[in-house]
Amino acid sequence: MLNIVDDVTRECLAAIPDTSILRRRVARELTTLILCAANLEWSFPTGTELTSNAILARSKDHEVERHYIAPGKEMQNGYVESSNGCMRDELLNESLFFGLDHARSAIAEWADDYNQFRPHASLGYQTPTNDAEITAVTAPFGLL
Repeated sequence: MLNIVDDVTRECLAAIPDTSILRRRVARELTTLILCAANLEWSFPTGTELTSNAILARSKDHEVERHYIAPGKEMQNGYVESSNGCMRDELLNESLFFGLDHARSAIAEWADDYNQFRPHASLGYQTPTNDAEITAVTAPFGLL
């Protein structure tokens, strides 16, 4: 499972279930996100798939600043950990998937609900999608 969460808006940008997610796949998914947004900064756990040459090359090619999370310090990546916990409690622990396609569909529905219909206290009771729209309009140019 690869989850990517925006630290500012709490928006789940990607929730990708698969039997195995290798370095090149992670790099490809991150490149897709890079093409949709400018001036990104990434915070990564120090797992091998996130410190690979493919990730380093993509981030250098697209001038993305990387920050690594200290080993054993998951709360340095607290928003993703919180999102992971919600997904685990509300979906993964409660569901029996009948295949990878079923899991992908259920996780996509959960992520859509999480982003568009669930207000977050930390966002002033806005949904992540609403907060992303507000942030895009009000943030100074070049800071997103």
